[in-house]
Amino acid sequence: MAERKAAGGRKSGMNIDSKLVRELAELLNETGLTEIEVEDDDRKIRVARGGGAPSYAAAPVAVPAPAPAAAAPAAAAPTTAAGEAPAEDHGDAIKSPMVGTAYLAPEPEADNFVKVGDSVKEGDTLLIVEAMKVMNPIPADQSGTVKAILVDNGQPVEFDQPLVVIG
Repeated sequence: MAERKAAGGRKSGMNIDSKLVRELAELLNETGLTEIEVEDDDRKIRVARGGGAPSYAAAPVAVPAPAPAAAAPAAAAPTTAAGEAPAEDHGDAIKSPMVGTAYLAPEPEADNFVKVGDSVKEGDTLLIVEAMKVMNPIPADQSGTVKAILVDNGQPVEFDQPLVVIG
């Protein structure tokens, strides 16, 4: 691979760590994510699944339309079981793998995927996080009972933000 001189006389060129790229691609397959990005020092690697249905797809998920702002309740508290601690205390919660918008139902008029008190199996869809017009199902990482839902429908979420507590 040819290297070029960058401003200031430094050599520039991209050293691609193909092993890391393969590991990230495998992580996409294992988790069902559509893209992943890692960054260290002076390099950034982004791996995205392109086109077609993902290999984990079981049933198609309808794209929910965002609820109109006027219909959203003002300062609605996330749903939690009686006696539950605030969201900040849920270190064991299932967390968002990306920045996006959380949707609790597959479409606006449908029932939510889960509600507090529901029993879920590992792999069941708990909610969807929309990122860049792609609907990403967020599965349960264990079987159990939904103890708390820490986000509201249509709420923006950050990377690693707690979403649902299963106990």
